[in-house]
This record gives sequence, C-alpha cells and structure tokens, in this order.
Amino acid sequence: MTSFDTSPQLNVWRALLALAVVFVMLATTGWTALRNQRGPTALEASVAAWEHGRIDGRRLPDPHAGPARLARFFASLTAWQRTSLARRYPLAVGNMNGAPVELRYVANRAALRKARAIERLRMHDKRLSPSGQREAGRLAHRYESLLDPDRHILAFDPAGSGKVAEVFGNLNRAERVSVVVPGVDTELLTFQRTDRRYSAPVGMAESLYAAERTVSPGTRTAVIAWADYTSPSGLGMEAATAVRAEHGAVRLNALLRALPGQAPVSLFCHSYGSVVCGLAADTLPGRVTDIAVAGSPGMRAENAAHLHTSARVWAMRDADDWIQDVPYLEVGGLGHGADPVSAAFGARVLSARGAEGHAGYFVPGTESLRNFAEIGVGAYRTVACADENDTCRVGLSTAATAGRA
Repeated sequence: MTSFDTSPQLNVWRALLALAVVFVMLATTGWTALRNQRGPTALEASVAAWEHGRIDGRRLPDPHAGPARLARFFASLTAWQRTSLARRYPLAVGNMNGAPVELRYVANRAALRKARAIERLRMHDKRLSPSGQREAGRLAHRYESLLDPDRHILAFDPAGSGKVAEVFGNLNRAERVSVVVPGVDTELLTFQRTDRRYSAPVGMAESLYAAERTVSPGTRTAVIAWADYTSPSGLGMEAATAVRAEHGAVRLNALLRALPGQAPVSLFCHSYGSVVCGLAADTLPGRVTDIAVAGSPGMRAENAAHLHTSARVWAMRDADDWIQDVPYLEVGGLGHGADPVSAAFGARVLSARGAEGHAGYFVPGTESLRNFAEIGVGAYRTVACADENDTCRVGLSTAATAGRA
C-alpha cells in the first residue's frame, strides 16, 4: 500500500497549500516593494571618489577589479599610503575585496565613527519624528558597540537597513575558516542581540568560534559573521523567492574569493541563508570544502548533486523547527525546492539534538553546534549523524576524516 508521505493526494495537497501561501503573500505584501533612491549612498559616493583619486600622483585602480589585482596594488604601497587611502575613502576601502584585512578593519572603524556622529546628530533633529529619533539612537548605540577596540569589522555599509560582517579570530593566520550565513530579518540593528543571543549573526559566530576552539584547541580558526547582503524582511513574498538570495550569492562568492591565505573554508547557512549558499554553490572557489545548512527552506536544487559543487553538503533540522511545515517545492519562482534533510536530496544529515526550534542551532551545549564545530575544524570522523547507522559519514576519505588530532 502506498504510504501517505508519497501518495498523489499528499502531493496535490502540498501544491494547493503552496498556492494558498502565495495568494496570502500577494494579498498582504504585493509583488514588489519599490524604494525611491535619492542620490548615491555613502558607499557609492566613496567608491566614486576613489575612482577619481590618486595617491602621490598615481592613479588608483578600478575598485571593482579582481581581488588579486587590488591586493597587488595595496602591496606596492607604503604603510603610510595604505593608511592614507583608508582614511580618505573609508567605505570604499572597508568594503573592497582585495584590500588587506587589517586595512579594512581600520577603514571601517573610520566609517563607523562618521556614521555614529551622523546618528548622534539625528537623535536631536527636530525634523524627525520621535520614532525616527529613537531609531537614530539605536543606530548610534549599535555603531558604538561595533567600534569596540576588540572587534574586527570586515565590511560595513550604513545604507538602508545596513550591512556588516565581523571576524572572530585571526583571518590571516587561520588554518580553517568558517563563514556564518544568516537568514531573514538580518540587518545592522539585528546583527547582535542581548535577548536570544544565539539567534543573531554575532552570537552564532561567537558560539561557533568558541566551540571550534574547544573541539580542536590546536587548530587556528577564524569565523566570519557575514551579514553583508540584504536579506528578506519577515516571511513575506521576498522570503518565498530567490531574488535576495541571488544577490547575496554574488556577494558571498566575492568575499570568499578575496579571503587571504589558502585555508579550507566551511559555510554554515541558517534558514534563508541556505538559499543563498545553494545559489552560490556552483561558483564557489575550490577552497570551500563544506556547506552545512540548518533549518533550511530549500537550497534551490532538487538534490545535492544539482548544486554542482565539490564541497560536502551537510543538513540538519530540529524536530521542533517550524520550517518543516513549509511546502518543499518550487512553483513559478516561489518556494525553494526539495527538503535538504530528505533522503532523496542526498545531503549528509546531521543530528540537531538539543537545538530547540528554528533559532537554536548555535546554542552552546547542543549537538547541532558541536557538529558544526567539528565540520569547521575538519574533524569529520566524530560528527553525530541524525540516524543510528552513521550514514552521514559514509564515503568520507581518509584525508577528510583526519582533521582532529
């Protein structure tokens, strides 16, 4: 007898549910959200100024050139010249893939100081509504936090809801690099949280960095909290389509191709972030060895092979995660395809024991976090699979399982 899980009736029901979701989204959000742009953003203005700039009479290179070309340019400068450029064009240099990491930190500190000063003035601007003044205060507070001397900001753009990326550890000396790719409602004001700390990019990355050091104390690691794309706002139409993810995938690949050194890189993609990682998969640089997704609505592929990547693909989902109730299909550009934890998808399915709900995968003490940490340091032989037969470790080569001493 055909099981209910694979019956034609269930497939029809899922399709009808997906269409119902679409109609609700159309009724509540509309097809598109248009914004009126009033001139260039601060980042665009900084890049435009760079394009017409010089250093000691020497023309500056195309800011959109490949990272290798830009790295050679910065290497040809004196320390004073590099610092001078970071101060003159802070947003351009701070977001320039190919600029030295430490110089990007310096540039972004300068950009953050300027952004903080602007928001402090807006806090008392009588032309703003009380809610506008309060938002300015929240932004000023966020910038103040990001300016802490111990923080390393790899990317920063104050335009719109804002973009930011932060590094934990020494990116130049790392033997393993992990990148946390978050999902919906990720912006400057939600980059870190006091309440529900591990549901925000900073908490996720800090927790993963600490867990990696616990799992393999002798391995030099670095973790990037990467909120450098415009994520969907809420669970409306934007979250049901891949538009934001497509732009995010381009930006993610640009970051990865500009990372210093040759250390292996692992991606940890949560919720809508797994859509970003799925779309980025076929153009990832070869040093990306692993893509691990948690609470995924789909990766825009029918199976792992269709991602066209040499990276190992891992997936996990907590039993209480509401994402499992989302229809795993794609119809007319809506929905994100097959369920990554299904047997048919073909990912290596990991245990998420201890994680509670959709936002608990990076909470300390969970098996989900430990699994992420072991992937991050290359300790594949000790990851915990979702099933009792340890099928998630089948076929791993000796080299792949030799990560932890």
